[in-house]
Amino acid sequence: MNVINNRTQSVQWYRNGISNNTVSFSGIGMASVTTQSIQWYRNGISNNTVSGKGRVVLAYSGGLDTSCILVWLIEQGYQVVAFMSNLGQEEDFEEAKSKATKLGAIEVVVEDQTRELIEDFAWPAVRAGLVYESRYLLGTALARPCIVRGLIRVARRVGAGYVSHGATGKGNDQIRFELGCYALCPEIKIISPWKDPSFYRRFPGRRELFEYASQHSIPLPVTPKAPWSIDANMLHVSYESGILEDPATPAPPDLYQLTRDPRNAPDTPQTITIEFQAGVPCSVCVDGEDGTVRDPLEIFRTCNRVGATHGVGRVDLVENRYIGLKSRGVYETPGLSVLRAAHLDLEALCLDREVRKLKEYLGTCMAEQVYNGLWYSPEFEYTRVCVEASQKAVTGSVTLSVYKGGVYVVKREAAISLYNQELVSMDVQGDYEPTDASGFIRINAVRLREHQRVKRLMAQAAVQNGVASDTKQN
Repeated sequence: MNVINNRTQSVQWYRNGISNNTVSFSGIGMASVTTQSIQWYRNGISNNTVSGKGRVVLAYSGGLDTSCILVWLIEQGYQVVAFMSNLGQEEDFEEAKSKATKLGAIEVVVEDQTRELIEDFAWPAVRAGLVYESRYLLGTALARPCIVRGLIRVARRVGAGYVSHGATGKGNDQIRFELGCYALCPEIKIISPWKDPSFYRRFPGRRELFEYASQHSIPLPVTPKAPWSIDANMLHVSYESGILEDPATPAPPDLYQLTRDPRNAPDTPQTITIEFQAGVPCSVCVDGEDGTVRDPLEIFRTCNRVGATHGVGRVDLVENRYIGLKSRGVYETPGLSVLRAAHLDLEALCLDREVRKLKEYLGTCMAEQVYNGLWYSPEFEYTRVCVEASQKAVTGSVTLSVYKGGVYVVKREAAISLYNQELVSMDVQGDYEPTDASGFIRINAVRLREHQRVKRLMAQAAVQNGVASDTKQN
């Protein structure tokens, strides 16, 4: 955890007689002191307590929206602690920390949650086979409850009574953030600017945000003509809004950041073997590379790298948001796509037929719970326990061939499984009596015969009713 404390330094600068907005130190360079920081001292603040509305922890991304929100919160009289979660995304955290500090954050916290994301969120998703509406592997939805954990940890540590975020009032993330925060810290208060009329009426569009940023010297990482928004973590990259809001507009070829275009992927397939223990990935071996990877974080990174290199995991879809709107999203999820293919195949080898049906149903329920922001709900906890019970026997390995956007199963092995080669063989009778099948078929045919009998009776009744109706009319 990396922390920058801006408040104490700002107060010390004022004590030294510095009242303008810039101060220079030999060997340190230029540091910015916000007007708000100076005002804190003028109001009689000398220690760690600051008057005003209280302390708020802001889920900060370093982008335009949350940078403007940070300054806006200070204008409203709040002390802002900026929280950034390192989830493996490509991000210049040092630059973002510097920006938040200059904008007036009293503290900037960057927490590395990559391992937490994989072990506590991605692995349960793999075990459950989570996929929303048959195609979305929930890369963003899985990351949100992880971020919430970190956000609440910081809020408790700094004694904040509030948390804030930059999610819009039309999306899913507002629900995921706020339900998670209320679940983990029931007493917390949430400031959601994009649902506050005083905020969204002041900033009805991007142009107003850019103007506000210009007025407050907020660096702009994008231009007003940015054609889409991007959200990234090590599980996936998602693209939405802008030109993508029209579902008839194809995603531009240069949109994708993580995966190679399948048409330009290597012409030679890559073989990869993934081993599972009770449904959890425990090792991965890439053909042609030395050693076996066993660390959970590195297992995922390896699957991500192989999948991305070969163009695996691209999907362009329209999904149903929890609030009732349909939205178009483009996703890249290479690692989870590779892991899902392997795990699904091993389950076919190890799970009882009826258990597999129930588990698939529970997985669908669980995916909806995650998508809807209910990771910390009682129904999710119950569903997760049921799914975990189904995974006790899912131990073995699956070898895949990854090639030009596709993942193909080559072989699978399990020391203990329900696959009985002797029993199923066409060359060996084994412990199976073929004549038993006759009775089995006849019993199952009873229902089908009865169905046909009822259909004939209904047809006869329809004819008779038709004749009777004709007679009455005549």
